[in-house]
Amino acid sequence: MIVFRIFLIAVFLAIAGYTFVVIGNHGWNLLPVFFGGMVKMQWQGQFNLDFLCMLLLSGLWVSWRHQFSVAGVVLGLVAVFGGALFLSAYLLVESFRVKGDVRALLCSSRA
Repeated sequence: MIVFRIFLIAVFLAIAGYTFVVIGNHGWNLLPVFFGGMVKMQWQGQFNLDFLCMLLLSGLWVSWRHQFSVAGVVLGLVAVFGGALFLSAYLLVESFRVKGDVRALLCSSRA
């Protein structure tokens, strides 16, 4: 579990740093760029659509873990818009809550 936690911290720091630089250089103009790639029907759009589906699956999984409670749905929406930045932090926190039990972390709903 320690290697997984180190990986999650590395993912969080890498994406946070990269995002900080991109926002500094290009502003918050993500959605037109993201969906614009899809409209062009090119490889960037294919990747963006695939990534969007992964974000939706992530949000659905987080909501399911929280039994689709109001807090769970809110966290699910944060997962969709926060991507791996959110999911890495979420999994890191939850890994301590379940005391390192990988099965409980990935396969159990959070009661």
